Amino acid sequence: MSETTTPRGGSARETVLSRVRDALALAPKDPVTVPRAYRTGRTLPDAERLALLTDRLLDYKAYVHPCTAADTAATIAEVLRTRGARLVGVPAGLDRAWLADFAGEVRTDSPDVPAPALGGLDGVVTASAVTCAETGTIFLDGGSDQGRRALSLVPDLHVCVVDLSTVTVGVPEAIARLVPGRPTTLISGPSATSDIELERVEGVHGPRTLDVVIRTDV
Repeated sequence: MSETTTPRGGSARETVLSRVRDALALAPKDPVTVPRAYRTGRTLPDAERLALLTDRLLDYKAYVHPCTAADTAATIAEVLRTRGARLVGVPAGLDRAWLADFAGEVRTDSPDVPAPALGGLDGVVTASAVTCAETGTIFLDGGSDQGRRALSLVPDLHVCVVDLSTVTVGVPEAIARLVPGRPTTLISGPSATSDIELERVEGVHGPRTLDVVIRTDV
């Protein structure tokens, strides 16, 4: 395959590499200290954090289901029943008590299951690591109760359980709770995109439906 050439006759590859070399030559030789004086430590009462997170999630067209810890299983079962889900995937470390009231089939995911096969699930239920109320963003870090990234991206329905105790006010507070190096997935509402005419299309790059079960007393 021949390389694309620029109007001046050089290859596009050579042009790009030349610009990279020029940029490196102009870069400072000494390490640059980046200021990290982020605003941190912000807090809000539980009721206010819940209200803020709910507002953001609803704005993203997610569905929100507050419940007590004792009602977790009943709430999840009702969500799955309403969505018509009969075959549900779960990560290996998910608390099975959360699915005690679910009448359908529960299938435990594993790395041996090919990602395309996850498309046969009616939905998936996972926990979460951290959630930012200010942006309505849920963080999954690949923990045993959250599973691999494909599990929460391939099925069309994601039921995500969020403990209010893990909900922070802002992004810096949320990032501070994450473990560097873990495979972090950020979720801000169901998967959606818009075409050139701003027509919203859901379910293109992930779940079409996001149900968030928020446990308010853990």
